Amino acid sequence: MKKFLKIIGIVLLIFIAILIAIPFVLESKIDTIVQNYANENLDADLSFDDISLSLISSFPKAEVSVENLKITNRAPFEGENLLVAKSLSFEMGMTQLLKGTEEPLEVNEIIADELLLVIKTNKTGAVNYDIVKESESAETEATTESESAAGFSFDIDHYELNNSAFTYIDDTSDLKFYLTEINHGGTGIFSGSTSQLDTNTEANITFAMDSTEYFSNNSIKLDALIDLDLDQQKYTFKENKGYINALPLEFDGYIQMVEAGQQMDITFKNPEASFKDFLAVIPKAYAKDIENVSTTGNFTVNGIVKGLVSEETIPTLDINLNATNASFKYPDLPKSVRNIAIDASVKNTTGNVDDTFVNIDKLNFQIDEDIFKSEIHVKNLTTNQQIDAKLDGVLNLANITKAYPVELENELSGILKANITTAFDMNALETNAYQRIKNTGNVSMSNFIFSSEDILNPVQINTADLSFKPGTVSLNKFDALTGKSDFSATGTINNLLGFLLSDKKLEGNFNLNSNTFALSDFMSEEEPATETTGTTKTPSETTSTTESLKIPDFLDCTITANAKTVIYDNLNLKNVKGQLLIKDQSATLKNMTTDIFNGQLGLSGNVSTKEAQPAFDMSLAMQNFDISQSFKDLDMLKALAPIAKVLQGKLNSTIDVSGLLDSSFLPDLSSISGSAIADILTNNIDATNSPLLSSLDSKLDFIDFSKLDLKDLKTKLSFENGQVAVKPFTINYKDIPIEVSGSHSFSNTMNYSAVLQVPAKYLGSDVNQLIGKINDSEVSNLTIPVTANIGGSFTSPNIKTDLTSGVTNLTKQLIEIEKQKLINTGKDKVTDLIGGLLGGNSNTTQTDSTTTTTPTKEENTKQEAADKVKEGVNNILGGLLSGKKKNTDTKAQDSTKN
Repeated sequence: MKKFLKIIGIVLLIFIAILIAIPFVLESKIDTIVQNYANENLDADLSFDDISLSLISSFPKAEVSVENLKITNRAPFEGENLLVAKSLSFEMGMTQLLKGTEEPLEVNEIIADELLLVIKTNKTGAVNYDIVKESESAETEATTESESAAGFSFDIDHYELNNSAFTYIDDTSDLKFYLTEINHGGTGIFSGSTSQLDTNTEANITFAMDSTEYFSNNSIKLDALIDLDLDQQKYTFKENKGYINALPLEFDGYIQMVEAGQQMDITFKNPEASFKDFLAVIPKAYAKDIENVSTTGNFTVNGIVKGLVSEETIPTLDINLNATNASFKYPDLPKSVRNIAIDASVKNTTGNVDDTFVNIDKLNFQIDEDIFKSEIHVKNLTTNQQIDAKLDGVLNLANITKAYPVELENELSGILKANITTAFDMNALETNAYQRIKNTGNVSMSNFIFSSEDILNPVQINTADLSFKPGTVSLNKFDALTGKSDFSATGTINNLLGFLLSDKKLEGNFNLNSNTFALSDFMSEEEPATETTGTTKTPSETTSTTESLKIPDFLDCTITANAKTVIYDNLNLKNVKGQLLIKDQSATLKNMTTDIFNGQLGLSGNVSTKEAQPAFDMSLAMQNFDISQSFKDLDMLKALAPIAKVLQGKLNSTIDVSGLLDSSFLPDLSSISGSAIADILTNNIDATNSPLLSSLDSKLDFIDFSKLDLKDLKTKLSFENGQVAVKPFTINYKDIPIEVSGSHSFSNTMNYSAVLQVPAKYLGSDVNQLIGKINDSEVSNLTIPVTANIGGSFTSPNIKTDLTSGVTNLTKQLIEIEKQKLINTGKDKVTDLIGGLLGGNSNTTQTDSTTTTTPTKEENTKQEAADKVKEGVNNILGGLLSGKKKNTDTKAQDSTKN
């Protein structure tokens, strides 16, 4: 504290230096003089914008003003401001400017506007106000003493501190003290060893210790006449009256600066002893219009603060609050609060801060017929607080706003009953040392309705019943409704007090049951964002009107769930069972099962709502799913395999999928990735409403796609970045194997190929007749690969096949086979065969033309194949015959030779 006073002295000396330098203003820069003085004496940085002297505005006196004064700390508080003042001004007689430095100056007025002083002690014990250079301290003291001996004095007529603030922060004791909106003024005479200050002060005070606020922006006023004994550094209260909010207090006693700290002996009391004084302690925001409140009974507050304030000790404390037979009633409210009894005290008998304790031996009141009694005892306020408390009573929550004008965001209702005794220390709550938490009793609530902006529908708690035992809390019964949903729960809570009184999470194990659980009931509505530009956005880009469901951060529990119906978007999940492990805004699903789509779905994995958009990583197991219904109603399945909706029957499948969830808590298809395996248990296909199958049927008329053999078909696919890749799989139509592979996008654009190994017998009667003429069993088993390239979309497919070229290639193969056979049989055989083939084709064509009037689509296709056969025969056999003729001539020559 002595160092602090030295700092005040240094600051005053800086101001004095300003005054001393004024007579030399015409010869040198006054700001240079002040800056040099600060550099020599302060281990801090001093800056200001301007120093000005006015002889006109304050005439007949002189006024010196300093604008934007700032003192900035160096290490270990480097860059932090110790003091900031928008302006400081001094007023004195003009003759004072002509005095020499050895003559006392008589300052008549000091005014500071928007001054902020911040005093800090960090965790290492370093203070930010220790800014006096050690080498200069002795000199400073000597200078101060010499100036005092020279008769220096402030004969102040008036001083002001306007719209200013003071902050004190001590990290070693977790103490914070704020004075804001300070408006202080007074007069005093400092020319002698004794003086008087006549002061008027208004400010708002906030005081917190160990994260507990004892004053929260409370208004204080003090009109005081204070005797100053500057030789003894003793300040004595004389006539005075102060207010905390509207509570009047009178002070007696003194504060004296001593070598070890500050010695004080102060008593205080409220002079009127009316219960209205108690209401006055309540902050204005909650006290409302107490002037018109009718009260009965007495209220007294008195205290003694006596002893030494030092680094090791505090004064002894004996502060008492008492009220008996008290009541109050607000004029515009229907209910009154009666039979109020208060007996509370703050004590410290040793001067050791750890020995401070608070006793609330009695805090009772009655509203209507509901009586509530309580008592609380707190020890070790500054270390590991020890708390003993007892609550006993009944409270109709709806009566709170009927008896006291508190403004609640949501109206309360319900009956609270409590009979509980608890004893614990704060460290036990923070370390989950349940053996040191002694709870016994019961708490119940009925017909409680809770609503909030964070939830869509009010929550009606019909019944809640908790029983307390040492180390645990049992939730015996919990029944509630919200929207369409009903749910009931039982379970155990491990750290209810840790959750309520500190920042611990709510830990426990619960059994949750529900007849109907609608997920939408637990989402909150928000206003949609309005786009001012003309750009049209896709649905995924448009701001949703529903905020995504968030898993509460305070939950760390296991929930075993059993719901008959869960409504999830457009789906009704039946018989939902399983376990949820909730922690850090994530839910891990274990052994979850549900009945849906006439089958069963198993789920395991994780859902996290920690980030702005929820994410999931799940494994799904589907058994006996109705294919048509599931691929119609589930967007994700529809995107993975749009063609599957034509299937009639059952499906088994496993899907591993991860991605993001949208505002409706549904998968965002543009973000998902994973893989799937499907096992189709059906042979039934409904191709009537499938443009893709209709197009394939028109291109490949020898296949009836409604009769494909899909029994025991297994497919594998993977998906990422909106693309689905299907690994090759084979389906069969009679004796035609069809290998399918390719990919499609979630926007339904396709890039597939289907390779059919088509036996020659399906390619028309002409090809079959050619095979019959060749009369070879191996030829009868010939197949050709026909590839169908499938593009476009599922609703508008684009299909191209190589069927025509395949028939031509087959013809070439057949002729080549027969060519090799004919080489060995001779020209006559070839001529007979050719004649028969060509004649047979001609006759067949004529017969067909006489018997068929309108060719069908199938006959047209087969006719085209027959034409290709003819063309192939003519082209290929033409070369064959010319080659045979040459060979015959050679043979004839040889026979002649023989």
